[in-house]
Amino acid sequence: MGTSTTAPDPILVVGGGLGGAAVALALAQKGFHVRLIEQAPEFGVIGYGIQLGPNAFHMFDRLGVSEAVLSQAIIPNSLLMLDSVDAGIIARIPTGASFMTRFKRPYIVIHRVDLHQILLNACRSEPHIELIPHGDVVGFEDLGTHVQLHTQNKQVIQGEAIVGADGLRSTIRQQMLKEGEPRVIAFVAHRTIVPMSDVPAGIHRNDVVLWSGPGFHIVHYPLRSGTLFNVVAVFKTSSYLERGDIASYRAEIEHTFCNSHPSMKALLSIMDITRRWVISDRDPIRHWSRGRVTLLGDAAHPTLQSLAQGACMALEDAVCLAEFVHQDNGDFASAFRRYDAARYLRTARVQFESRYHWDNFYHLAGIEREVAREAWSKRDENEMFDCLAWLYDGFALPQSA
Repeated sequence: MGTSTTAPDPILVVGGGLGGAAVALALAQKGFHVRLIEQAPEFGVIGYGIQLGPNAFHMFDRLGVSEAVLSQAIIPNSLLMLDSVDAGIIARIPTGASFMTRFKRPYIVIHRVDLHQILLNACRSEPHIELIPHGDVVGFEDLGTHVQLHTQNKQVIQGEAIVGADGLRSTIRQQMLKEGEPRVIAFVAHRTIVPMSDVPAGIHRNDVVLWSGPGFHIVHYPLRSGTLFNVVAVFKTSSYLERGDIASYRAEIEHTFCNSHPSMKALLSIMDITRRWVISDRDPIRHWSRGRVTLLGDAAHPTLQSLAQGACMALEDAVCLAEFVHQDNGDFASAFRRYDAARYLRTARVQFESRYHWDNFYHLAGIEREVAREAWSKRDENEMFDCLAWLYDGFALPQSA
């Protein structure tokens, strides 16, 4: 197929997930033409839950979708970290009135599909955005005055600039940096959503709960007005790169969690274990832009899930990037350099702190686990809020020109 263009040439956003949809919307609201390109036949995301801190709402406000997000979200009573041995509270962060007083925005859980649909609907209402499915991008060219994307089916898509929002194994990043595979840490995750009526008795239904154990954890919380329940089981295993069957997965889970609390075992009994995800991230970098090409979200700074900030960082990226592109009036190389400089330290801190909590808090064993529980369980809510202020108080966006 020949070169596909619009007049003026659009900014090409590769990857139609949450980050891609957010940056397309942010750019269009600044008056830029955007093509949002998704490799799949339809725009969609994996259908599980997601947690979003207050810093995400500063971005939703700028994008004009806060009300829509809140209409589909649940504000939990608290964030709880429980001991896998006796269900004792290791740490508790209330997320009600006192949290709102401190951070001015809520902490929410929402179905990822619902959040994605809100962003896509906002994109569809923007005349400057074109959604392109079946766009399996295999490479790009930065030709100085413009860019080109090449797809699997030999299509060439021309544009002003490229934003790679194509995730952990970003095609755009791989061509730019030639790094190879992400850093794997020998942990895997099983994810499940069940009707709330299937949840065993005695399980917290109105909180975000993380059960902490030696080399494993379980996270759970409600979705969709409390009608659904999201459960994620994560654990370390020597077979993390092997594809198994349900029987082998079940045997491994039963062995790993054999000494855990009965409530954890009850949660595991309702889980769908037909699929597992390998947990990985990448080392932080200072620069993820070159010329007219840049990266966003997990393509730029993939992180472990410890702080539940992957999507929040992508949203911050999206609004920040659009503001710099607007300020620099189409000088993409300059805007992208400023975007890198504004974002790399904050996102690197999320990456490093996520690793620290993963290794030194969530998965401790023995006396070390007892020491952590003794220390953290004595912290009051104001101390907990202070620990999170650097993150939840948000990101200072560049001022509009």
